[in-house]
Amino acid sequence: MNSIIQINELESLLIAIIVLFLGYFINSKVKVLRKYNIPEPIVGGLIVAVIITILHQQGIDVTFKLSIKDTLMQMFFATVGLAASFKLLAKGGTRVFLFLGIATLYITIQNAVGVSLSTLLGLDPLLGLIVGSITLSGGHGTGAAWSQTFASDFGLHTLELSMAAATFGLVMGGIIGGPVAQRLINKHQLKSEFGDGEHHHLEHPDLVTYSDHEEDRITAKNSIEVLFILLVCVAGASHVKEFIDSFGVNWLRIPDFVYALFIGVFITNVCETTKVYKVNKETVDALGTISLSLFLAMALMSLQLWELLELALPMLLILSVQTITLAIFAYFVTFRLMGKTYDAAIISGGHCGFGMGATPTAVMNMGSLVSRNGPSPQAFMVVPIVGAFFIDIANLIVLQTYISFIN
Repeated sequence: MNSIIQINELESLLIAIIVLFLGYFINSKVKVLRKYNIPEPIVGGLIVAVIITILHQQGIDVTFKLSIKDTLMQMFFATVGLAASFKLLAKGGTRVFLFLGIATLYITIQNAVGVSLSTLLGLDPLLGLIVGSITLSGGHGTGAAWSQTFASDFGLHTLELSMAAATFGLVMGGIIGGPVAQRLINKHQLKSEFGDGEHHHLEHPDLVTYSDHEEDRITAKNSIEVLFILLVCVAGASHVKEFIDSFGVNWLRIPDFVYALFIGVFITNVCETTKVYKVNKETVDALGTISLSLFLAMALMSLQLWELLELALPMLLILSVQTITLAIFAYFVTFRLMGKTYDAAIISGGHCGFGMGATPTAVMNMGSLVSRNGPSPQAFMVVPIVGAFFIDIANLIVLQTYISFIN
């Protein structure tokens, strides 16, 4: 039995910040990481996760207390909502549904790859769904939920496989997104309509860039005000979720951060319409970037990579094919159907994130890209809304259809 070292809350936060510093340092020294926009939390987080995996193999388990992690995620998505004014929503609203259609098409292909390869390798075709959209587009939570269903309805015990596949997807989704999008940007010589650089707020104070290089003009008063609004969104999200859940709509599994996003949309547009208060978007930008960076550092450093070592070779083969398939699809299909613009390239990088991992991974990919190439507010509106909410409904419908045909 392994001995356990438990890191307390404060020390876990300090380690998360060290993970970011480590990622920044390594990226500054390794040209290929900068060239392909590999996010700093991925770089630093994986190094820490590898160290913890080595300790695990030596009989020592290190655990972190990261209760603040979910709050940071909700705060980030609240900033996405606060950045979505009626003008922006009207401008890009139709693109949300276009991207939803593209993402739905892809999860259909994703499951076809999983099921066909599982059958070809002599495995139960239902396992192909586990290494398909259940864990890759769905993530750890969806994987755990469906594992219970597979165990009770089909006698398949897939929890460990689900967690390992979701972890694999989280890592690979963060690795391939930057290179795919950056190649599109370079090949087609695409540029942000706002330009690159670090001074966008001089001409566009209401622009939210999610770039950690942006020079924000914020004050202590603005920071306290926006922090208050973000915490209102986070606290309100849990109450709204409890209220919705009280109606017993069990199939509608909407995570807290989606409610935080929509509360943010409501607040910013009420303020914009009534002129009672103007939300300082530069402060929203800064706090959103901080929240996302810390959340992702915590998520990556706490990965249990030894689960990947337990993946059977056939499953690892299928997941590798899934990674290549998504990169090709995002490069040739997502980019073209979204209009072959700069925003389309950033969205393609985001699609790699949540098509293999989760919505925060998608946003991390896009954040690394815009830090180098310039803002893309449309991408930061389209991808989170589809990836955090609509895709789960589409995924449920596609999965039920596949299961009905398989059985």
